[in-house]
Amino acid sequence: MSTTVNGQPSTLDDTDRRIVHLLQQDGRMSMRDLAAAVHVSRAHVYTRVKRLLDEGVIRRFTIQVDPERVGFSTSAYLTMKVEQNSWRQIRDTLAALPWVEHVALVSGDFDVLLLVRSASNKTLRDLVFTHIQNMPGVRSTRTLLVFDETDHLPALPGDPEVVFGAEPE
Repeated sequence: MSTTVNGQPSTLDDTDRRIVHLLQQDGRMSMRDLAAAVHVSRAHVYTRVKRLLDEGVIRRFTIQVDPERVGFSTSAYLTMKVEQNSWRQIRDTLAALPWVEHVALVSGDFDVLLLVRSASNKTLRDLVFTHIQNMPGVRSTRTLLVFDETDHLPALPGDPEVVFGAEPE
């Protein structure tokens, strides 16, 4: 079982990993089905899921929307160079913009990477030129249009056989 000590990452056992993996696949899975899939009682699954939530391993249950089907036909990654003393303010301002899906402070040739989704190239252009490039502390931006993308759920750290159900050799 996992425990959180002094803010350190939780240690997940095989059952925790299976629960998390199955909920990543279907967050609406019933506790009954989840218990059957991991071969434990419903009470045990309830206890485990509650603990995983309390410890922040599971942050929330949500849905994944197809951006194009809800009107976001343009997606792009933006790289930004920013003044180093302004990244916190820039991060908070970017996260509040309705078109910004993800903001990350990164290392390398630029400082910030963000994923934006918009209804059109015009909306994207307005977002970049009007909102982002005019933010105090933004030195430069580069826009990379997304032509195609594939969703992928990350595996958990540790033994991949646990996640995929394969028998170890």
